[in-house]
Amino acid sequence: MRLASLIERHEGALLQKYGARLLPEQRRAMDAIRHCRTTAAGEVLWQCKGCSHALLSPRSCGHRSCLQCQNHEATQWLDRQRRKLLPVEYFMVTFTLPAELRPLAWRHQKVLYDLLMTVATGVLKDFGLNDKHLGGNLGMTGVLHTHTRRLDYHPHCHIVVPGGAVDRRRRQWRKARGSYLFNGRALAKVFRARVLEALRENGFEIPVTPAQWVVQCQSAGRGQPALEYLSRYLYRGVISEKQILCERNGEVTFRYIESKSGKPKTRTVPGANFLWLVLQHVLPKGFRRVRDYGFLHGNAKRLLQLVQMTLQVVIKTIKSKGRPVLRCPRCHSPMAFVRAFRPGWLSG
Repeated sequence: MRLASLIERHEGALLQKYGARLLPEQRRAMDAIRHCRTTAAGEVLWQCKGCSHALLSPRSCGHRSCLQCQNHEATQWLDRQRRKLLPVEYFMVTFTLPAELRPLAWRHQKVLYDLLMTVATGVLKDFGLNDKHLGGNLGMTGVLHTHTRRLDYHPHCHIVVPGGAVDRRRRQWRKARGSYLFNGRALAKVFRARVLEALRENGFEIPVTPAQWVVQCQSAGRGQPALEYLSRYLYRGVISEKQILCERNGEVTFRYIESKSGKPKTRTVPGANFLWLVLQHVLPKGFRRVRDYGFLHGNAKRLLQLVQMTLQVVIKTIKSKGRPVLRCPRCHSPMAFVRAFRPGWLSG
């Protein structure tokens, strides 16, 4: 079921119930999704390379929260990360803000989301430098998520870490110990202290929070499974249209996989509530959801090459998949892009 259709039917109820809480970026996302691949988003002129047949097609909105867009960008990101894969154990470290801080995070999204990622990666960086076994610089890829599988608001970040560190002074690679990287409770203790300190420095009024926060540090195998998991959530919305099962009597039912049991579950909510569940995860304009650090950063290519040489990595040429080819409806030859038109170009 198309999200755009649900917006058309339930936007009025959404604005009536949640209008005071909707942020400008969420309203822009809703408009983009509604108009995606319609003439209201503009049109693209194509011309056949074989028979010169011309064709106008509706434009995609390109919004990163649109369920129909950004699949190509996610594929490109995964290809780039595959070129950086190392033959070592990988770890997924998840840092979660406690429930008591979620209202504060909602009111100050750009600041709190950035603080979350900065503090989390800083904690891992220091653990890598101070660890007696590793004693070096880690490489990391961090991704911000704001949702649970049930689409509830739940800010956290996943950080994928190759199991090893670089001693830059000795130009040496130090491998992690088997399937162990760091202790989750130790990470959580430092994470809690640094987040609260950063909030005080930024002048925020801090509510009472639990004495113990949650940080999970677990093995992710040889890296590819963790990267593929993250790629599904990078450049697309928080739910796919295949998960939206039906709409009956003004209520929407969607499917999700329960994290503990791994079994499919369904959730049914009023249409306005469903739209709110989706739109509340639209990120602030300009916020970078995905970030690379250490020897995985784009400016550390020489250091990554040193690590790859040390580990005798065979660099395979990965041919990135191009965008799907548009075929001519008459002769089925590939069609070439000519130009794009803004909405209302004919009337203007």
